Amino acid sequence: MTSPIPILSVQCGKVAPFRGPGEPSAIAKAPVAGPVRVHRLGLEGDAQADLTVHGGPDKAIHHYPHDHYAWWREAIGDHPLLDGYGAFGENVSTTGLTEGTVCIGDRWRMGTALVEVSQGRQPCWKLDHRFDGAKVNAGCIRSRRPGWYYRVIEEGSVAAGDTMELADRPFPDWSVLRVFGLLIAGDHKVDRAGLEALGEVSALAAPWVRRREKLLG
Repeated sequence: MTSPIPILSVQCGKVAPFRGPGEPSAIAKAPVAGPVRVHRLGLEGDAQADLTVHGGPDKAIHHYPHDHYAWWREAIGDHPLLDGYGAFGENVSTTGLTEGTVCIGDRWRMGTALVEVSQGRQPCWKLDHRFDGAKVNAGCIRSRRPGWYYRVIEEGSVAAGDTMELADRPFPDWSVLRVFGLLIAGDHKVDRAGLEALGEVSALAAPWVRRREKLLG
């Protein structure tokens, strides 16, 4: 992993009808020209439809590696969403950062804002619907390509063409990939010790803390 990492695109989206009545979504996010204000709950002009599972301080900004788009073309075909940015509802697009190289608790200077990695994304059915029925939800889990979320430590602004620079890495043993494997992809069944040790990661978002406790039984 190298730093700084160029930001390819920044996306925001509004709540709009999605699968049917009573199921709105803001997953359709489009690139924004110029600087976007970064505040405690995310990017100015961005929205989430179901605040019980999306948004909030621990899921203020979603980052999905543009590195994965080529893999998805092989997995599901050359879907038109993969020709641009924001196909997975992400706010930030880069190449050079993946779940294996980013750790829970990492603090990144994103433009002028300071953000902290809080958890991986837990994908849902909306990805399948967005990709016209392709099995993207299961593919994210099986391939361990979920992306991740940030909480905002210092407000600021960010724009395409800015950079991301690693400011601190307090938990270097706890990549998003490893934690996602333990909590979502089933690795806890063969790595009880890892699940127990995950308790040391104080930066982990509260919903994943509770999931760890449930898996520990």
